[in-house]
Amino acid sequence: MAAERPTRVTMTEGGPFLVEGPVELELPDGTTVTSERPVVALCACRRTKRYPFCDTSHRRKVRPSRAQAADGTDGPDDTDGPDDRSSDD
Repeated sequence: MAAERPTRVTMTEGGPFLVEGPVELELPDGTTVTSERPVVALCACRRTKRYPFCDTSHRRKVRPSRAQAADGTDGPDDTDGPDDRSSDD
């Protein structure tokens, strides 16, 4: 019997964790949430309104560049680019 391939989790820069599904998640309060999708996007920034699932809220926040962070200035808070209008997950 061949060994099953491990579950793949992909960490994305500034975005969600992508987990090959289906998955069952146990939340901190002990409840469980199940998704049958082939890939599940899990929120890493806590901005989502659908926690623990990503709703792309991370795209609406622009993080300051390293230079701005070093000198204490912030970039703009919101963007209105085409990525903000994409579908969930």
